[in-house]
Amino acid sequence: MMHMTLYWGIKVTLLFDSWKTDSWFSYLLSLLACFLFSAFYQYLEDRRIRLKAIAVSNPPQQPQSVNVTLLTPKRRASSAKFATALLFGINSAIGYLLMLAVMSFNGGVFLAIVLGLTAGYLLFRSGDEEVVAVDNPCACA
Repeated sequence: MMHMTLYWGIKVTLLFDSWKTDSWFSYLLSLLACFLFSAFYQYLEDRRIRLKAIAVSNPPQQPQSVNVTLLTPKRRASSAKFATALLFGINSAIGYLLMLAVMSFNGGVFLAIVLGLTAGYLLFRSGDEEVVAVDNPCACA
């Protein structure tokens, strides 16, 4: 039965018909999986942001004797930009899977995902503001 309101119970179907819980043990394992998966989402987001900062700070070098033309030259994609795009795609897929898990409308699943995102942010991303300020000093001069 598909619930359309938030409910509390150990019987839940997550993402696939084969992922059903029918006991406390399977329910708690599923909650642990949701918690770890959502913390992993924050870890990947941190890696993606750091890789993007590296890609931006190290642009591909142009030869010194470049003739200026009216048409802009095509930008070469670096491996860091490709890796950043790949991480973005993986992270987007994980984010959508987490959203679909929350749409099971189970209160425990909702709390496990929110707490996992919070713990992941605290562990992996809470220092992002300081890192960006240190890594990218103001070039205002």
